[in-house]
Amino acid sequence: MPVEIGSKIKNARAAAGLTQEQAAEVLGVSRQTISNWENEKTWPDIVSVVKMSDLYEISLDRLLKEEKPVSDYISYLAESTDTVSVKNKLAKTVLISVYLAVWAVSLVIFWFFTGPSDAMGYSLMFLWILLPVTTLAVCAIIGAGNYWGGGKWLSAPVFGLMYMLAEYGTVTCANMSALGAFRLPDPSLLLPGAVISLLGIALGSAVRYIKRRKSR
Repeated sequence: MPVEIGSKIKNARAAAGLTQEQAAEVLGVSRQTISNWENEKTWPDIVSVVKMSDLYEISLDRLLKEEKPVSDYISYLAESTDTVSVKNKLAKTVLISVYLAVWAVSLVIFWFFTGPSDAMGYSLMFLWILLPVTTLAVCAIIGAGNYWGGGKWLSAPVFGLMYMLAEYGTVTCANMSALGAFRLPDPSLLLPGAVISLLGIALGSAVRYIKRRKSR
């Protein structure tokens, strides 16, 4: 550990008037972890360093700058940043995969496991409950994690499109098959999916904002 990093963390906490227990609660770690950082037994990762900078109201430059080179710790932080990036990518991949899985499985169930008499019940369960709830949950997590930054709001039309295609690929296609007539997708069905998506992202973003406010 670079010389004095631990003491700087400790002094910054003391200057902020926080105990190790209080700091641990806000940072989401154990008191022992705080103690290990301050005694230079372990190194805080980049996310924790940024959180400490905000919590202790001290710049990253003052918190990390040393009289002597800190190349080892900078390398550690770079590695930590890469790890966080990989975790974020994995989380985004899992989220999208879960949504697509629910979407695809629901279409399979409609065509292979339901009959004409089940269409109304399927529409109620899938189009008005399961898919909207899944969309809301996925988008709330996207908002809370701030995935894709400001670009996350642009995902609303995509979810709207997926909702429209879900209805078209099930109920509408079934009706076309029964009546022998062709119909285009109903553009008005873009709105429910997009609105639910925006609500989820807004909810997640609000939770993220409240947590960040509490951590200061």
